[in-house]
Amino acid sequence: MTLDQWLILAILLATIVMFLLGRWRHDMVALAALLACVIAGLVEGSAAFSGFGHPAVITVACVLILSQGLQNSGAVDALTRVALPANAGKTLSIGALIGLGALLSGFMNNVGAMALLMPVAVHVSQRLELTPGQVLMPLAFGTILGGMTTLVGTPPNIIVSGFREEAGLGSFGMFAFTPIGLAVAATGVIFIALIGWRWVPARKQSGLEGFESGAYITEVRVEEGSKSDGLSLHEIEAELKEVDAQIIGIVQHEVKIIAANPRRRVHAGDILMLEAEADALKDVLSILGLKLEESVEDKEDADADAQTKDDDKESKQSEIELSELVVQPSSRLVGHSAKAIRLRTRYGINLLAFSREGKRSMKRLRAINFQSGDLLLMQGPPEAIAEFAADNGCVPLAQRELRIPSTAKIWQASAIMIGAITVAALGWLPAAVSFALGVLASMALGTVSLRKVYEAIDWPVIVLLGALIPVAGAMESTGTAALIATFLVDSVAQGNAIIGLLAILLVTMFLSDLMNNAATAAVMCPIAISISSVLNVNPDSFLMAVAIGASCAFLTPIGHQNNTLILGPGGFRFGDYWKLGLPVQLLVVGISMPLLLIVWPL
Repeated sequence: MTLDQWLILAILLATIVMFLLGRWRHDMVALAALLACVIAGLVEGSAAFSGFGHPAVITVACVLILSQGLQNSGAVDALTRVALPANAGKTLSIGALIGLGALLSGFMNNVGAMALLMPVAVHVSQRLELTPGQVLMPLAFGTILGGMTTLVGTPPNIIVSGFREEAGLGSFGMFAFTPIGLAVAATGVIFIALIGWRWVPARKQSGLEGFESGAYITEVRVEEGSKSDGLSLHEIEAELKEVDAQIIGIVQHEVKIIAANPRRRVHAGDILMLEAEADALKDVLSILGLKLEESVEDKEDADADAQTKDDDKESKQSEIELSELVVQPSSRLVGHSAKAIRLRTRYGINLLAFSREGKRSMKRLRAINFQSGDLLLMQGPPEAIAEFAADNGCVPLAQRELRIPSTAKIWQASAIMIGAITVAALGWLPAAVSFALGVLASMALGTVSLRKVYEAIDWPVIVLLGALIPVAGAMESTGTAALIATFLVDSVAQGNAIIGLLAILLVTMFLSDLMNNAATAAVMCPIAISISSVLNVNPDSFLMAVAIGASCAFLTPIGHQNNTLILGPGGFRFGDYWKLGLPVQLLVVGISMPLLLIVWPL
């Protein structure tokens, strides 16, 4: 062995140990490994940060942004309402939920899909009288499995495709992973839905208490041609029963009617006064095609401010946010109404809903006198909301995902994602370029606000990938990958390609359970390519084994971010994951090995 090989092996071993210890964040460890390689002369200083321009890194970042666009638009919320049965039993409900999670994960980042469906999983667990963890762990595993099905479903697939291109074999296509990934995902989802969820330990939940804000009183306007236009109040309440909302009044022709006749019909332009939980507002609007009625000022105020708002409208349209504020005892708002303080004229923001726990107000939103402890749902530019809160003694609540659905944004975000996938799948443009165009379109159309574009990117993952790609290149250029491959072929596989393939799959699975899955893929790809070269067999079989193994981290909470997400809410311990995770991993090996030999023959 040469000195360079000893050095890269030492750096690689130290990197893996630091990953396993978990005392430093993954991106810090990866950056340290890169700098160590530069100092040791294994990576040229001028090429140290070349990994950040790698197509795999660009693609991962762009997919994260496009996934954020799907989240913001409410597209996933709309799909959830259609796909999930309302009153099914345990097996069907859990199966539908994790099946939906797997489907979403194939076309958006699987961590994003998991985060979106977590509140749904908790609601399902309550309806089925299960602990949250008994639904959260199946969902986490389902989203991980779903990510295996396409190029963009999970970072390891993108990384594997990048290494294939660097090896001169071209990149994998968008659906090259689908034959094996879909079979593994479908089998895993069916197994978990029928049997596996019963093996999840029933732990008491933690970290789910959150902030109980109580029901909001809000006003919604009936849109012309919407589902609610022409319905009776009784029919509307029947539709709202599923989301636990109720009508407390109606405004027709500027006349407020409390306790209206249930047979009274509503028409376009009417305003309904509703009582609903904050998290249910998006469902209320989507189900009946309603629109939040903004808390407007008197006509004179509105006219006086119209020019300013028109000038600002275009620049601020993509910067509008929703925020929950609580009125402090010392607030200047106490005793005053939104109309009295000229809320919209002075700050350019809207009062969309109001909550006073334990009490119900029959007044219109604009006429309610605020009290200490009131909760206000505000809409407007974040700077304006922050200014209003500072001026008037209000405190923002903990960040809460309150997505008001927009049909236009849903179609725009979905069309952008489908278009980017189609262009990449047909080979018209490289995946990185196709998804970058999608990001540009998202920014132009406002499906992701300019402010949120860079917040949507998981920067530690980007730094980890950008730093480890040159390290992986050093393994190859120094001959270390070939050295490790020769050792595995001679000592483990003993010249048998099938055993070598199984060894790569199992080693990748093992490492992925203990360290970041993207890091595992970056480390194992050069070794997989070298083993295939030593055995003189098809490298695609081995690269696919790396992709599958890196995506199957089911034994620990640290192997995949989705496992980490459910650790607190599910009340799990470190040792709880293997009880369902081990059977799932054995199932993955049993399904994928024969398919690897059939779909990607040696």
